[in-house]
Amino acid sequence: METRYIEPAALHDEMLRLRNNKQMDFLESLTGMDWGVPDEKDAEGTIRGLGVVYHLESTVTGERIVIKTSTTNREQPEIPTVSDIWKGANLPEREVYDFFGIVFIGHPDMRRLYLRNDWVGFPLRKDDDPEKENPLRMDNEETFDTTHEVDQQADGTTKEKVNTLFGDEEYVINIGPQHPATHGVLRFRVSLEGETINKIDVNCGYIHRGIEKMNESLTYPQTLALTDRLDYLGAMQNRHALCMCIEKAMGIEVSERVQYIRTIMDELQRIDSHILFFACLCQDLGATTAFLYGFRDREKVLDIFEETCGGRLILNYNTIGGVQADIHPNFVRRVKEFIPYMRKNINEYHDIFTGNVIAQSRLKGIGVLSREDAISFGATGGTGRASGWACDVRKRMPYAMYDKVDFKEIVHTEGDCFARYMVRMEEILESLKIIEQLIDNIPEGPYQEKMKPIIRVPEGSYYAAVEGSRGEFGVYLESRGDKTPYRLHYRATGLPLVGTIDTITHKSKIADLIAIGGTLDYVVPDIDR
Repeated sequence: METRYIEPAALHDEMLRLRNNKQMDFLESLTGMDWGVPDEKDAEGTIRGLGVVYHLESTVTGERIVIKTSTTNREQPEIPTVSDIWKGANLPEREVYDFFGIVFIGHPDMRRLYLRNDWVGFPLRKDDDPEKENPLRMDNEETFDTTHEVDQQADGTTKEKVNTLFGDEEYVINIGPQHPATHGVLRFRVSLEGETINKIDVNCGYIHRGIEKMNESLTYPQTLALTDRLDYLGAMQNRHALCMCIEKAMGIEVSERVQYIRTIMDELQRIDSHILFFACLCQDLGATTAFLYGFRDREKVLDIFEETCGGRLILNYNTIGGVQADIHPNFVRRVKEFIPYMRKNINEYHDIFTGNVIAQSRLKGIGVLSREDAISFGATGGTGRASGWACDVRKRMPYAMYDKVDFKEIVHTEGDCFARYMVRMEEILESLKIIEQLIDNIPEGPYQEKMKPIIRVPEGSYYAAVEGSRGEFGVYLESRGDKTPYRLHYRATGLPLVGTIDTITHKSKIADLIAIGGTLDYVVPDIDR
């Protein structure tokens, strides 16, 4: 994949050219970086300072490119925004501002995203000491109704403009952070006109745990455990992505047996996740019986996981170079029994919920996300595919055994809540089909390659991605050749999804917000990290 460095002054024009001329319409990942203070010993071409790494992809040609930019001004680091080019840059740029202090010129809402408003410092800078300036605060912080925008002036200087989020006459209510329909500890500040939504201000960070900061002081095997705590309903897939990135960087080829096992486990995890999606959406909309049907069937998958992995939710199964233990002697039999069981029971889901007139009226035509917006926001997974965007990583960048099995990428075009629901229901059947092709053909071979006691990843930058249950889960790794990563950033599946919420709820009813949030299917620990 081509990697280019662009000076901040030329960044916006070049990004616009790539978007328009090279059809780079998908901002796959945006990663903040601290490359350190310039040194006279640095070789020519060495990148120093605070900056950003952008991964871009063309949904037309499939071409991918990496762009890097940086500024050595640590007192007032400024980089042009690209949020006017890709809508999906809005929240990630706020994340970079939050953790690195980089101000994005032209960004309409330059506020912290995760940390408290009174937080001092920028914790992902290499020279920052968060504990020094930030004692434990148990008080409730004040909600700010202002944001600032920094504009470039004709003479090259910058000018700050203060904007008001909500007017004095607007009626603003809080949904969350404890509301069950926010699917985690997430807070929406919702401006209403009667029952109609005018604007939603997303407030993240209520369960931010500093996982990316913690990774910088952990060895590579130690970093694996934290992936299970991101999207805990896609733990197997998250860990697969990190292992795959490290293996790719080190040139490790895992056995075909491991590839079979990983693919089967990923698809079982997808089924588990989609069943829970069904159950929780039904509960959100008041269909309690359907909720119980989903949990009944999900137990079958968790029982299979528990026998081989020792866990049901936090699985800790994939390792660098393989898996932690071979499959249980009962694994093949139980998986083969589950396939016809699930195929039969999914018909019950359609009987009790899908065809229900109330469910259809709550979902059809509600929360429409256009294909163009899905790509611009980077809303991958079932959400993107429900809007007509064929964005499945298993098809775009095949890994494990996905180029050896026959399965259909489920794509709908309506872009509404019902389409997002149906994509996931149909994907359960495709996952069963993938597993069926592999389960009787798992080859013999080692389940773990021999690894050195201390793992050091060669110096360089690496990216790997898998198709998680909610979309593309990506891992960006930058190594300096040490036993700990210099930077380990996760492309959360949920952050682009929650970034769409203000757009697709505009002028909808407050009751529709519950259906829209449920069908976007984000998991908040994945967003907060």
